[in-house]
Amino acid sequence: MAELQINTTQNVNISFTAASIGERILAYAIDFLIKIAYVVVVFQLADLLGVDQVVKDMDQWSFIAVILTFLIPVIFYTLVFESLLEGQTPGKRLLKVKVVKIDGYQASFGDYLIRWFFRLVDINMMGGVVAIVGIVSSDKSQRLGDMTAGTSVISLKDKVSISHTILENLQEDYQPVYPSVIRLSDNDIRIVKDTYYSARKSGDRELLIKLKEKVEDVIQAPAAEPTVGAFIERVLKDYNYFTQHM
Repeated sequence: MAELQINTTQNVNISFTAASIGERILAYAIDFLIKIAYVVVVFQLADLLGVDQVVKDMDQWSFIAVILTFLIPVIFYTLVFESLLEGQTPGKRLLKVKVVKIDGYQASFGDYLIRWFFRLVDINMMGGVVAIVGIVSSDKSQRLGDMTAGTSVISLKDKVSISHTILENLQEDYQPVYPSVIRLSDNDIRIVKDTYYSARKSGDRELLIKLKEKVEDVIQAPAAEPTVGAFIERVLKDYNYFTQHM
């Protein structure tokens, strides 16, 4: 599996393992089977309830409208699940792969929407050949939808996961200061932590100040600590405290 180097907006390099073609195809197959199961169940229920007799008496456009209504969950399956599960469908979750932005941030609904729209070309046309060619030929393992949305699919099977890299040691009587840190995601905290230690090691005072201002803006709370370092370390600990107690 290829290594995916993500260069964040703070110029911090993060390495991920790109999901393999096999993982992505198997995740797609699992999702496809779930959609097939839904269609079978729905049409079986429709048959039991006698809906097919009602449909037969409809005109062509009404018939198409009814069929499309039943198929809405299938049509929007990927978009809905990736939006709700932060880059994963049930198939991706089982295979432990996830959609991420190549700039290191969590993908947004707009990104998932772009990926979903380009499935028409990537996957639905030519049996997925376009997607496979794109992934194989791209240095970031991207299909056309990924290239357009600025995303890629990574594996979460690394020995050290994202969550492990953001853990902080907390005392039992620890008292948090910034409850709004939950506005940040695991990926955001990892970027904050990597940027902080990188800037502190290189003595980049300007970057530290920019990082502090960015964090204050996102969590919508001014720093109560006297130094940048104390503030960032408090934010990291508070995030761990709240995520562990949710």
